[in-house]
Amino acid sequence: MMNHPIHNRRSSTTTMKAIKTPVGRDAAISHLKPKTTRLSTQGPEECPLTGFPLLNSPFYNKGSAFNLEERKAFNLVGLLPSQVNTLDEQVTRAYDQFRTRKDDLAKNSFMDSLRVQNKVLFYQLVKRHVKEMLPIIYTPTIGDAIEGYSHRFRKPEGCFLDITKPEAIEESLANFGSDQDVDVAVITDGSAILGIGDWSIQGILIAVGKSNIITLAGGINPKRIIAIGVDVGTNNKKLLDDELYMGNRFPRVEGKEYYDFMDKVITAYKNRFPSSVLHFEDFNTDAASTLLHTYRDKLACFNDDIQGTGCVVVASIKAALKVSSRSFTDSKYLIYGAGSAGMGIATQIQLNLVTSGLSLEEARSKIYLMDRYGLITDTTEASPAQHDFAKPDSEWEGINKKSLVDVIAEIKPTVLIGCSTQPKSFNEQVVKEMYKYNKSPIVFPLSNPTRLHEAFPVDIMKWTDNNALIATGSPFEPVDGYVISENNNCFSFPGIVLGSVLARSTKITDEMISAAVECLSDMSPKLKNPKAGLLPDISEIQEVSANVATAVVLQSVREGTAKVEGEKVPNDGYVKVPRSFEKCLEWVKSQMWTPEYRPYVKVEYVPEIKSQY
Repeated sequence: MMNHPIHNRRSSTTTMKAIKTPVGRDAAISHLKPKTTRLSTQGPEECPLTGFPLLNSPFYNKGSAFNLEERKAFNLVGLLPSQVNTLDEQVTRAYDQFRTRKDDLAKNSFMDSLRVQNKVLFYQLVKRHVKEMLPIIYTPTIGDAIEGYSHRFRKPEGCFLDITKPEAIEESLANFGSDQDVDVAVITDGSAILGIGDWSIQGILIAVGKSNIITLAGGINPKRIIAIGVDVGTNNKKLLDDELYMGNRFPRVEGKEYYDFMDKVITAYKNRFPSSVLHFEDFNTDAASTLLHTYRDKLACFNDDIQGTGCVVVASIKAALKVSSRSFTDSKYLIYGAGSAGMGIATQIQLNLVTSGLSLEEARSKIYLMDRYGLITDTTEASPAQHDFAKPDSEWEGINKKSLVDVIAEIKPTVLIGCSTQPKSFNEQVVKEMYKYNKSPIVFPLSNPTRLHEAFPVDIMKWTDNNALIATGSPFEPVDGYVISENNNCFSFPGIVLGSVLARSTKITDEMISAAVECLSDMSPKLKNPKAGLLPDISEIQEVSANVATAVVLQSVREGTAKVEGEKVPNDGYVKVPRSFEKCLEWVKSQMWTPEYRPYVKVEYVPEIKSQY
């Protein structure tokens, strides 16, 4: 919970003593403590604010939903209209206001404003209109908001860390509480924001946006999440020349100086919030990989760009293989486009093949990479990571390695994945070549935006007589009644983060991510309905996250990285995680924050004189 000035008054001779006062109809239950861990969402909530500070707090403000007893108890008399609204009525009003905004950026601005006024109302509104609002509060609209951040700035959100002031890191983090007050932090240096590049400190909005999804889908209390923006300068000339730009006006710091500063940041974060999860977001490829591999065994950390995308893609692949009665370990995988996205997917396929029983060498033999120069072989000029999957050049003599059709004819892959940003590269000849060797070819055109897709689902289905199994990188309408699933990261990272938080995992292991993949693939609607999608509908995102989190918790417990069972619960001894999936799922759901107004217990802080003797 974020500290407020009223919490912090201390002197050498006094401390603050909390006096709790039940309010109105909730007086009879104010003494009850929910039998849950730190994510408690049950029963009354302590509220230390009154009057205008209360109305100005997005975490405590109920706006017109404060009842008459609360208005009297919390010094709100005369500060609100006489009518007391329900949350439902507030949502209706807010949605009407949302719909009057003329374009997506204006709607994004409205939602930003609502979020910093009333968190419960914001999340309840998004929850009820998730398909309509997810593209507004996150991608793609958030990209436009990031580009205009310094010009649209109204009220700060998040924690801002400046490379020129490393001595202020600990003080900055301390503003967000002590070791029991934070469950998750989303951190970015703004170097690789979505597809728009380096926006430095303006990238704080991507951390805020990711935090929104973690709360919405993963049920983490918004009071317990920090969005962290790291300002190490920028190479974006547009920002450097902008007189209103709010970040450091010097070229981006790189190399040892950069990593030394990041080490100070991550070390300070771990020391202050030792049982929380650190979520890396939109770092450039080199920094993302280096930071994840440097710190993943030192604290619970996760990189959605490296791990989350691959997690969802592999879940879609596994679902498609289950639907078509094929083996994951016996299949072959051709990834067309070996950039950061393609390599992330290749790595996740490899990890899941290994956790499925193959050796590392066997797993890599199943994965083929193509870049703009063709199939990657041992004589190809490529990065060390790409060379891990290189095939012997001697086996490809006389074959056109630059021709996707010829490579498919030689490999006969089960799965074709596009990360190339080469529009229409999966043409009729390519798709029909896949169809020649597969009764149900698995074809995933994943490049974004839509105009860069390797192929459109309607064409793939036409060329395969509606037998292809498809997942895409953007939303598409159904084809002849067949639902086309979007490989949306929202199906993976909120559940992985929630499970790691609930388990108090010391680290997030490959096996935990594999457990999430397997769980997500088992939830495929296509297993029951051949015309359904490979992934669940986005409207089911909370249920999906709860199931994924359960799989992660149980895996963490099995492998000994979970520390939650040493944690004490008020009035109920120590936490015991249920070992059955269904019982554990019930426990996980009981821990998930939901956007509902809770009754308040008034907390007043008064001086308590301490003897100096």
